[in-house]
Amino acid sequence: MKDSLKNLYDIPLIWLLAVIALMAAIPPLTNSITMREDIFLILQYIALAASLNIILGFTGYVSFGHIVYYGIGGYVAFALMYFYNIHLIPAMIAGGIVCAIIALLLGEAVLRLRGAYFAIATIGVNEAVKALVNNLEFLGGSAGLFFNFQIYQNYGGAGNAIWLAYYLMALLAIVVIATNFLIKKSKFGLGLMSIREDEDAAIVLGIDTKKYKSLAYMLSAFFPGMVGAIFFFKNGNIEPVNAFHLLKSIEMIFMVVLGGFGTVTGPFVGSLLYERIRGILLVNPLFKDLHMAVAGIILLLLILFMPSGIIGYIRDKVSVLRRYIE
Repeated sequence: MKDSLKNLYDIPLIWLLAVIALMAAIPPLTNSITMREDIFLILQYIALAASLNIILGFTGYVSFGHIVYYGIGGYVAFALMYFYNIHLIPAMIAGGIVCAIIALLLGEAVLRLRGAYFAIATIGVNEAVKALVNNLEFLGGSAGLFFNFQIYQNYGGAGNAIWLAYYLMALLAIVVIATNFLIKKSKFGLGLMSIREDEDAAIVLGIDTKKYKSLAYMLSAFFPGMVGAIFFFKNGNIEPVNAFHLLKSIEMIFMVVLGGFGTVTGPFVGSLLYERIRGILLVNPLFKDLHMAVAGIILLLLILFMPSGIIGYIRDKVSVLRRYIE
């Protein structure tokens, strides 16, 4: 534990967290609403991509349906606030805990699968949960739930509530990145990476792969649950089609692979670049409906020419930067 805490003072983590904190400080310092919305989206991407990196990057398990935990956490927190008027922060934590428990239970089944079978199973889980929520009347069915704006009075009004959501998302992005770093520098992270390289060899070496994979899957589910809680609180409504949108899972994978899976800086860089790419394409009349197709082409080129992603490529080619980029 002492060694893990020492890792918090490593240069790559310090500068990375400093950059995220400085970026998050721009909207409140400038009082720019537009900048706040843009950076909120980036911070959300960072938190989601870094969460997926735990199971995809470190463990090598490609979860195409990982957005299911974003939706479950969002619904749990939203229901607690909607029906019981519970404050966002405990509701958000509850959403994350429920997601971690569900991931532990689901992991008993889906983590027995590997490769394409695991990926397909995660898609099935997401679609099954979406269909279930669509048919739950107390959760609003396909129409979802909507806040009465009176609920925001507990936070000093809707304006203050939005800023609270923004600060919580910034804090969450920092925590997830720090968690990624501590995992990578720990014995636990070494075990996960050995599973990624060769799971059968890891078993022969005495690594409890079932335990390691379950813990990684739980952690990777815990954080998206809280991200979903914050996002839907800020939006004021939640519905199945947005909570369990498979496209968001693909975006998460794209960001991790673009930046460099299994690296700490990769999800951050991938999130920044994807947000810029997406923003440019969405305002272009020619590509506004094809932005994921363009992203797919970029992903294909990356796999062919930079399989370790941007950060992995830089670390391989520029050895002097390895001290500063993890």
